[in-house]
Amino acid sequence: MSTRIVILGGGESGTGAAVLAKRQGFDVFLSDAGTLKDSYQKILNDEGIAWEHGMHTEENIFNATEVIKSPGIPENAPLVKLLRKQGTPIISEIEFAARFTNAKLICITGTNGKTTTTLLTYHLLKKAGLNVGLAGNIGQSFAYQVATENFDYYVLELSSFMLDDMYEFKADIAILTNITPDHLDRYDYKIENYVDSKFRVSQNQTKSDYFIYCIDDEETMNGLKRHKIQATMLPFSIQQHVEEGAYLEGNTFYINTLNHTFNMTIQELALQGKHNLYNSMASGIAAKLLEIRSESMKESFSDFKNVEHRLEHVARIQDIEFINDSKATNVNSAWYALESVTTPIVWIAGGVDKGNDYTILKNLVKDKVRAIVCLGTDNGKIHEAFDDCVDIIVNTNSAAEAAQVSFHLAKKGDTVLLSPACASFDLFKNYEDRGDQFKAAVKEL
Repeated sequence: MSTRIVILGGGESGTGAAVLAKRQGFDVFLSDAGTLKDSYQKILNDEGIAWEHGMHTEENIFNATEVIKSPGIPENAPLVKLLRKQGTPIISEIEFAARFTNAKLICITGTNGKTTTTLLTYHLLKKAGLNVGLAGNIGQSFAYQVATENFDYYVLELSSFMLDDMYEFKADIAILTNITPDHLDRYDYKIENYVDSKFRVSQNQTKSDYFIYCIDDEETMNGLKRHKIQATMLPFSIQQHVEEGAYLEGNTFYINTLNHTFNMTIQELALQGKHNLYNSMASGIAAKLLEIRSESMKESFSDFKNVEHRLEHVARIQDIEFINDSKATNVNSAWYALESVTTPIVWIAGGVDKGNDYTILKNLVKDKVRAIVCLGTDNGKIHEAFDDCVDIIVNTNSAAEAAQVSFHLAKKGDTVLLSPACASFDLFKNYEDRGDQFKAAVKEL
């Protein structure tokens, strides 16, 4: 009997998994309860893959040998529960794709900084001339690239949802940037469950693999007490000296890995701010493990352009800097943004609150924020949290209005920072739409 692979979810990862499964000779069926994008329908049709959308036909799903599930489908979805009950193995697209490649895998997870660290690591490797692909939570799906390309290395951004459905997968180099409470609704509101999920990035590693982690991060260090890491461990820190790994001394950061060293002043880095120094250290350790030359690394660190909607410079108007950090959909991301700006700030915040606790932002807001411009349909919690920290809190309900009000409130030399700390679904399609509307509004000023 031929192996039947059923794929739940027909987005980027599901479509890629379907193409790879088909090309490996499996009997493939893809099912999505929503509507498949035209571009994905075309790929599936061109490959001769059976698919459906707008429903799940159970008799075509329950006969699967193995199911590949989109990371967006929660464990408590009725279909997933039934499949689990009958004992059908459910895996992620990443787990599936890894079976069919011998490439070296550099895998990056963490609550904040993982996209930047992934893109920076990819930039370091690509610029050094390595034959490298970029996949996971970002760009074209890993499975699709395994089916259609022939890379020697992959830099993969892995979310906790992806890691939850990974079992045999092994990272050659694993990076855990940090852990702060996020998505706890998917983890029974227990931080330990979320931490355990992140630590899955180290599973199956052996002594010849590497685990790169932040020794300054409290939840990571708590997690290490419960998880025995078999890989060679390389910490990074800006608070203490480490023998092997990366550390900061004065204005220079140093990387020492088994026989290789690197150093660079923090002023030379394209990415500024404390959180970005951590990201640079993590990427730099990985690059040194792959024996990338220091000259090449220096060049890459100084010319890297960050991801759109993440602390993105928009414009400077009448000596006021406008920054789009719409990707900051949680409190910790907003903390990093506020922390990295060195001038007085007019802060645009708000949106759909994921049970936010704003306490950790209070001191930064007192020290740095001149005024808060709320951009959301319900701004009560922001008023409540910061009424005693700033004199001016204004409500707006469009990106254009928020940009105009902020411009009037800002003084020469200030920074207007859109870093919402909330999801965007009340007024926008997604955080990209929010960022795009903000950028368009700034250009109209």
